[in-house]
Amino acid sequence: MRDAGIKVCSGGIVGLGESVKDRAGLLLQLANLPTPPESVPINMLVKVKGTPLADNDDVDAFDFIRTIAIARIMMPTSYVRLSAGREQMNEQTQAMCFMAGANSIFYGCKLLTTPNPEEDKDLQLFRKLGINPQQTAVLGRRQ
Repeated sequence: MRDAGIKVCSGGIVGLGESVKDRAGLLLQLANLPTPPESVPINMLVKVKGTPLADNDDVDAFDFIRTIAIARIMMPTSYVRLSAGREQMNEQTQAMCFMAGANSIFYGCKLLTTPNPEEDKDLQLFRKLGINPQQTAVLGRRQ
């Protein structure tokens, strides 16, 4: 894919019922690719009523933050993207994710089928944290 100029985006969803060992295995596989993905989205499961995973246990915030930190350590040149599930996270959890190594988000009103924080809410958090949003060169969207 890279030979065709396509950048690799591969990550995972935390909260599917996986073990810590499963999470570590995912990050190991991504980090040990010949070249790690340019983009590594780390998503928190968004439980949707009526679906098989609706009653899954909540993910502990510190476990999620730890996953972000390990992804950053293992893939220092990748964008570690704080992705789905941000709407359910409080500001403190999101702030800790950025401090642990997340350096990108997906923004907009929806991520596929679930709500995402509104852009002004993200910008308010960034201002509180002293984060200066930047545009991507390819998409012209904020990182």
